[in-house]
Amino acid sequence: MTTQTRHVDHELVQAAAHVARSRCRGDNHTVAAAARARDGRIVTAVNAYHFTGGPCAELVLLGTAAAQGAYELDTVVAVGDRERGVVPPCGRCRQVLLDYFPALKVIVGTGDRLRAVSITDLLPESYIWADHQLDTEQTRRELQ
Repeated sequence: MTTQTRHVDHELVQAAAHVARSRCRGDNHTVAAAARARDGRIVTAVNAYHFTGGPCAELVLLGTAAAQGAYELDTVVAVGDRERGVVPPCGRCRQVLLDYFPALKVIVGTGDRLRAVSITDLLPESYIWADHQLDTEQTRRELQ
């Protein structure tokens, strides 16, 4: 990894695990996520599974955080139901998390090997959505 591993926020892992145990029931909700906002608050959410590709817990978390006025997130973790432990974000979530919070830390690993890493370490040499927006604006100006 290119970025040094950071301190693991165990309170955040416990918050996600609690939601996974108490709120994830059946096949519709199988993963819980928790994020620490820059102001110290913890925001939680669960996935909304659907055969059409319903949103992962991390994506639901982004909307939940915004609805609660937590626009700056520092660290995120996802935990599976049935005591599956920490679940790393899927590729789509990695890209979205990077686009929203390029300095975000993500807790990954298992058991006593949990670690907090930069989202950029999980998605090296990624597509930068903001660059696309700048290219689109530049092209629009050139065409005018």
